[in-house]
Amino acid sequence: MQPIIIVLIILVVLVFIALIKTIQVIPQASAAIVERFGRYTRTLNAGLNIVVPFIDSIRNRIDLREQVVPFPPQPVITQDNLVVNIDTVIYYQVTDARAATYEVASYIQAIEQLTVTTLRNIIGGMDLERTLTSREEINAALRGVLDEATGKWGIRVNRVELKAIEPPTSIQDSMEKQMRADRDKRAAILTAEGIRQSQILTAEGEKQSAILRAEGESKAAALRAEGEAQAVRTVFEAIHAGDPDQKLLSYQYLQMLPKIAEGDANKLWIVPSEIGDALKGLSGAFGNLGGGAPGFNTGGNGGNGGNGGNEGNSGNGGGAGVVNPRGAAVERREEPPVY
Repeated sequence: MQPIIIVLIILVVLVFIALIKTIQVIPQASAAIVERFGRYTRTLNAGLNIVVPFIDSIRNRIDLREQVVPFPPQPVITQDNLVVNIDTVIYYQVTDARAATYEVASYIQAIEQLTVTTLRNIIGGMDLERTLTSREEINAALRGVLDEATGKWGIRVNRVELKAIEPPTSIQDSMEKQMRADRDKRAAILTAEGIRQSQILTAEGEKQSAILRAEGESKAAALRAEGEAQAVRTVFEAIHAGDPDQKLLSYQYLQMLPKIAEGDANKLWIVPSEIGDALKGLSGAFGNLGGGAPGFNTGGNGGNGGNGGNEGNSGNGGGAGVVNPRGAAVERREEPPVY
């Protein structure tokens, strides 16, 4: 009885194992290669699949999603004999699971070596400056070569990116110095342009200010001249309208004499020659009133002019002056008053 139970248990276990090997569940975006007695039979797609147990076997499970593989830095020599280290990143996707399994032993290693050799060929035809500034060109050329070579492996290279390009340390120092010099040059140029623009604006402002100031002064001078002309015109019209005689003019001349003699420092002044005629008229006017000219002699050195003149001299509290009717210089002397 016991051997029968053991056999039944063994049969149940074998059936269970056979069921497990018969039913294959493939995840989404994956594929499986089935071999029968070591020969490729078919490719299992995502979902539930039935295989023959103990006859069919799963050779390889392949992820069909896009993969990202970074490669370590590779030394590359440029056209101008400089060694640069370049890091690359490959974006690829398996499109044919069978070809990726049987056409190449290790497609990751194959892609890496192909990338290195292609990159050396491309960089070898460029100098350092072009290498640093032509990443897009290098990426496009590298992607074209890789996509063409990996097509028969059932792999599609979507993108190739240069992650870093590192020139030698000495070259980096020289590049930094050059960049610093370029920045200093641009800064100096910008500063000079700013100063030049500021000076231009300042000169323009001063020019406009000077023009406006000159226009204002011109208008003010014109208005002052017009006002003075109007004043002179008004006075001239008033004088002609009043019709003054010789007596009034003589009196005005006499009123101007004290203003001429103002100040202690005035020892000598010029008397106009026309004042003689005025004094003559004024003397005649005073003579008609019964006296002489007060302290003036129009003909010679006299100073009294009659009794009325003596009284006039006695009333002077300061110095006596001699008047020359021809405009000669007259000296003023300080004398004590006579009582």
